[in-house]
Amino acid sequence: MEKFTYIGKELELFAKATNWKNYLKSLIKPYLKGHVLEVGAGMGSNTVLLTDSPYQKWLCLEPDTQLFQLLKSSIELNHISNCSAIQGTIDSLDKRNCFDSILYLDVLEHIEDDRTELLKAFDRLEMGGHLIIVGPAYQWLFTPFDVAIGHYRRYNKVMLKNLLSKEMKVVKILYLDCVSLLASLVNKGFLQYTQPTINQIKTWDRIMVPLSKKLDLILSHKIGKSIMAVIKK
Repeated sequence: MEKFTYIGKELELFAKATNWKNYLKSLIKPYLKGHVLEVGAGMGSNTVLLTDSPYQKWLCLEPDTQLFQLLKSSIELNHISNCSAIQGTIDSLDKRNCFDSILYLDVLEHIEDDRTELLKAFDRLEMGGHLIIVGPAYQWLFTPFDVAIGHYRRYNKVMLKNLLSKEMKVVKILYLDCVSLLASLVNKGFLQYTQPTINQIKTWDRIMVPLSKKLDLILSHKIGKSIMAVIKK
């Protein structure tokens, strides 16, 4: 894993999805505190967004060499205080390092042995700490795009719960972005895109995400293109 190379080419495009990222931020921010670990931080777009939350220290992990260099540059250019980065995975950390919040934002689906990964992350949590997971929803939506960016799977609530040990307390599991679910169905059944265009990202972010933010609440987060779980120790 230390020599892991990320095969996806979509990170720069999705970094421009400001409405989506701010929507996620509103849901994640209440669980960020103390020492935060962001696993698979990529080029740092989520790091920049979330580090205006109250925290003491923020540590990013990124195994890909090129993304790691971009991540370090982003931390420096944005003058993020008490934030550092390590090239590697959760296995790269000193076993004594524990955290109050651990983030897997569109990361877990890229890890083949996801259950072992979550068990390792849970061991790193302080008592009362939170493990926050965001990923793509519904395996029946798996498309060539998932293959192109290195997804092993998409998740539903049952799949996520089956990954957890008895000690892991589920705070919430929510589906997000219900409007985009229709767009995903169109892509799966007809278009079969392996890479979205910048115009598609803009349309999704400017039109679909704001609608989803309202409808997700009305529908009690029962359907959506993405899934979010909060686990407490």
